[in-house]
Amino acid sequence: MIKNYFRIAFRNLTKNRMFTMLNIVGLSFGLVGFIFITTYVFDELSYDRFHTQADRIFRLNTHIHIGESKMDMALTSDVIGPILQNEYTEVEDFTRLYTSAGAKLIRKADKWINEANVAHADSSFFRIFSYQALHGHLDHALMEPNSVVLSRSAAERYFNTTDVVGKTLETNDAGNTVYQITAVIEDMPRNGHFNYDLLFAMENAPYRNWGELLSHNFTTYILLRNATDRSLLETHLEEYVHKHGLPAAKQFMDVTDIETFRQDGNAFHYDVIPITDIHLRSNLRGELRPNSSFQYVYIFSAISLFILLIACVNFINLSTARSANRAKEVGVQKILGASRRSVAGQFLAESLLLALAGIILAIGLVAWSVPLFNELSGKEFKINDIINFKSLPLFALLLLFVGLIAGYYPAVYLSAFNPLQVLKSHTVISSGKSVFRSGLVVFQFTISIVLIVGTFIVTAQLRYIQHKKLGYERENILLINDYHALGNQTKAFRDEILTLPDVKTGTISGFLPVSNSSRSDNPFARETVMTPTNTVQLQTWHIDEQYIPTLNLELVSGRNFSVARRADSTAVILNETAVKHFGLGEDPIGQQIHFQFGDGMESYHVIGVIKDFNFESLRDPVTPLGFFLGYSPSQAAFKIETSDLPLLLSRIENKWNKLAPGFTFDYRFMDEAFDSMYKSERRMSRLSLTFAAMATGIACLGLFGLAAFMAEQRSKEIGIRKVLGSSVTGIVAMLCKDFVKLVFIAIIIAVPIAWWAMNKWLEDFTYRIDASWWIFILTGMIAVIIALFTVSTQAIRAARANPVDSLRNE
Repeated sequence: MIKNYFRIAFRNLTKNRMFTMLNIVGLSFGLVGFIFITTYVFDELSYDRFHTQADRIFRLNTHIHIGESKMDMALTSDVIGPILQNEYTEVEDFTRLYTSAGAKLIRKADKWINEANVAHADSSFFRIFSYQALHGHLDHALMEPNSVVLSRSAAERYFNTTDVVGKTLETNDAGNTVYQITAVIEDMPRNGHFNYDLLFAMENAPYRNWGELLSHNFTTYILLRNATDRSLLETHLEEYVHKHGLPAAKQFMDVTDIETFRQDGNAFHYDVIPITDIHLRSNLRGELRPNSSFQYVYIFSAISLFILLIACVNFINLSTARSANRAKEVGVQKILGASRRSVAGQFLAESLLLALAGIILAIGLVAWSVPLFNELSGKEFKINDIINFKSLPLFALLLLFVGLIAGYYPAVYLSAFNPLQVLKSHTVISSGKSVFRSGLVVFQFTISIVLIVGTFIVTAQLRYIQHKKLGYERENILLINDYHALGNQTKAFRDEILTLPDVKTGTISGFLPVSNSSRSDNPFARETVMTPTNTVQLQTWHIDEQYIPTLNLELVSGRNFSVARRADSTAVILNETAVKHFGLGEDPIGQQIHFQFGDGMESYHVIGVIKDFNFESLRDPVTPLGFFLGYSPSQAAFKIETSDLPLLLSRIENKWNKLAPGFTFDYRFMDEAFDSMYKSERRMSRLSLTFAAMATGIACLGLFGLAAFMAEQRSKEIGIRKVLGSSVTGIVAMLCKDFVKLVFIAIIIAVPIAWWAMNKWLEDFTYRIDASWWIFILTGMIAVIIALFTVSTQAIRAARANPVDSLRNE
């Protein structure tokens, strides 16, 4: 019997090719969206779960709030790990990563290659984290100074083989340190919150403040004996602050205990986060890689489910749309003795066949569009990551879910026809205004409108970010990385570049208002004695006298630095926020701020005030910032004006190669560096736009089906109206009116949902747009236009039909 069901189902589906094609395309598009988004979500949830001890590994975070200044960091001092292991039994082991040195230059033959994915790590690193060794023994790979572990890619890049244990690498570390390769590991999985190609011994970390409790430059991980010991560790972290934090705090403030320090809202404490939560639940200063957000997981999970449901709704609408044409078939089957169960089985068989065809087409579309999805999502999926033997159960479940759920209503609805009634009247007695079917259309367009509104607002926020006046020049600013490779030729190179007519100004400083630039926080006070109430956590940037004119920063009062004035070595230029936090009043020029270290004290006099500018992401407010005359040669910035950029870059590179032979000329533009801070938002915008279009397209197929159903049901009414003189325009308006009502209902439901959801998303940005009313009106108009266009194709066809064809059976 089942075999017969499928044989008849196949015959019916091939006979009605248009209906079959619309159903298969709608299902496959919905399944493609569901498969891709589900793959994306599961990948986001998989971060760092490949470590065998993942449930026991936690990262330490530091929180220091002084007055209105806040530092919430994924960094700690170098000593906290060893102390916790020695004093608290729940801590089995610890390891640290040091990345503050930035990229390294590695020699390959006569060339120096810039390696960004590098870090210094403790020898315990491989006892805590799980990576596959290709050569060497990981247990003691980083125990000795001047040792390094390479990934497969790095080994093949430098030696064209992975069997390189015992060979050496030369770096640009002090004295051009030579490192011995002690192990080679498989490339770190991309779904980890860090990914390095070279790990150097911690003993070689170029760090100057070993043992200082309040110098936070290390990422510290703790391995607990039991995952349930987290609450005990957090209790001991508070004990640690009281026991070890006070001596460190007294170096900067005149306090007698931690609670005194914590007066007036000040804070100094540590907490921990499971490594499996870092990627989605952490966005602190000093993250090793840009993280995502659980918010996006919720959003895209809902979108994937809604797209699948819209595809099922589309199937139901298209199935019921042709119910009138199947009415006689059902009536004949029942007259000949077929039970309702067998008729329902027949329709379920058709549904399963359609679902199978849709899944097969969807798999083909997924395989074809993986590169496109990678470009949209920023992922690196391969076909076998999505389609493999492990995914077969998922496809089987999708087949059953889509086939049975989407086919259930048509099977029940069509099998319930009264045989005498349908044989007598040819169609089921129905107005075609089923509340259920109308509800399905409202549901489809509600979801589509919410997605379209979300896409508009995300795009508008990104456009606002890109065009907001940040207070500094970011157009036509050329940044040169690894500037320190020039050695003692840094100033000579700048002077050489400034002789080019297309180069206007240039500054040497690693402190720039973009990501991957230097940052430094230090506590300063207006008084010579620091207290919890007078201390300001100040960003301390070392710049030269050309920094302010190169970035076109606005001096509100005072003057710029001058190398001709010796006193400027103890001068500071503050931003407006710093002036406010220090309470320097309307005339801060000439006043002093102080920095205490141990028993010493440094005092700086204010020579200028710059207008506030956004030097961090627009998610964050402007914080206190001070410029100090100094030397920070990791990067340089040049303001250029040229009509022939390739020629200018070629000239600069030629001068670079003369002064730094063998070192790669590595550059970027400030506007590109600025845009890189918002990669996750741009990915969300692209994905939202894609899936909003997909959901709307599938919804239109459903609307097309319902329009066909309505036209079929009202064919006699249309024929009579035409005979009585109704115009095509009048009939089209009559048929479209009902659908426009449904879309308006969807708009009324969707607007408050979209307004709430997007305002929650915008809360992450300190500087943001308002969810303007015109966005909702525009979206509503788009939805109405799409609905009218979709319905009118069927309405015009029905209105132009010969009324004789619909009335001949009367």
